[in-house]
Amino acid sequence: MSTALRRRGARMMAAAAFAVLPMLAVASPAAAATFEHNFDCAGDSPLGTQHFSLQQTTDITTPATVAPNSAFDVVIDPAPNTAPTDVNGYTVERIENIDLKIPVPPNSTLTGTELSGGENLGPNPPAITVDGRVATLHIDGPIGGGEAYELPTVTAHLTSADSGVIETRLHGTGYDDPGLTLDATVSTFFGDTQVPSRCYPNPNPVLTTTTIE
Repeated sequence: MSTALRRRGARMMAAAAFAVLPMLAVASPAAAATFEHNFDCAGDSPLGTQHFSLQQTTDITTPATVAPNSAFDVVIDPAPNTAPTDVNGYTVERIENIDLKIPVPPNSTLTGTELSGGENLGPNPPAITVDGRVATLHIDGPIGGGEAYELPTVTAHLTSADSGVIETRLHGTGYDDPGLTLDATVSTFFGDTQVPSRCYPNPNPVLTTTTIE
């Protein structure tokens, strides 16, 4: 091979490398972290307010860093769970009309969402809606008391801001600002009774952090 051809090949390889580098700088490799969420709940029943708690394990995948004004994904993958069999001594017949609120992280813009998977969530497929900076995952149900189920995986397509830190966390600060609502039907002395319930994550720390750089 002539010297001119070798030089031309080297220049082409260098140009290709520089073309690839910006794509590699868009986001660092995404990593999943597992979290145990606790929800404090209050149900409105004819027998008075019923306080109880619910737990959910979730894997959340985010990149550690992302370039300014670039696309990236946050993947929220709930683990399989089991509906409660009783609340404060009352048998749970079923739960339904489940709404789980997911905040859009600061310093990012939501461009789309996808749902995948999910098991034993009733005849209608899960749905997700967005109002302002809150996405709401809706499950019609019903899910029978004591039955195993799995919420769908939520993939949020986001675009980073110019700078700052992107933090994921759950929605909700109290019973008046719930992050999870549902209707539970329980057996009581008066027969089956519907108990609308409001829940919030307690504690509610920052879950993942992505730095824009």
